[in-house]
Amino acid sequence: MRNWPLFELSITTPRLELRHPTLDDLDELADRAAEGVHEPDYMPFLFPWSEASPEERARRTVQYHFRSWGGFTADDWSLELVAVHEGQVVGTQGITATSFPVTREVKTGSWLGRRFHGQGIGTEMRRAVLHFAFAGLGARHAVTEAFEDNHASLAVTRKLGYREDGTTTHARKGEPVVTQRFRLAREDWSPSPDIEIRNLAGCLPLFGLEP
Repeated sequence: MRNWPLFELSITTPRLELRHPTLDDLDELADRAAEGVHEPDYMPFLFPWSEASPEERARRTVQYHFRSWGGFTADDWSLELVAVHEGQVVGTQGITATSFPVTREVKTGSWLGRRFHGQGIGTEMRRAVLHFAFAGLGARHAVTEAFEDNHASLAVTRKLGYREDGTTTHARKGEPVVTQRFRLAREDWSPSPDIEIRNLAGCLPLFGLEP
């Protein structure tokens, strides 16, 4: 699509492709949400969008991506990619920033269909999007956060070299909850020669960057 070059953007790793979703991709991602993305007795999200019927989870997933498309500006953007493994959409990896040309800081977040947990896919998704941030966009820092009891997410974060960056207390469902913040500086990031970014040049102005 000439006026929305993000549709051509992709990041490939040895096992995965992260790409801007097509409508068919969103349908498949919505199926993953309907199937479930976490254990029923645990809530990893600040906004508990996954506490809904399978049909509502599917609709919320599609609507979230539509809002991200419509709200994308050079000063405040959210790039929500689908992760494809062996030809199947397995989850989503997001990267967001505000005033990126000035701050050079991005934030990441993701979820993975529950039946794909425990295969190292989440780590590979994060590694790919960090390569995109640092090697592709020229970021200086990447930040993330997770609840203190989200051990899988915390393990991925620590594995990739982030440093602890404090805690934040949130209100969730009327109760206080604490997240652990992390920060990865460019000098602490390890480049990944097995990751390739495709068709980024035409997208750079959308991120507020020179082509």
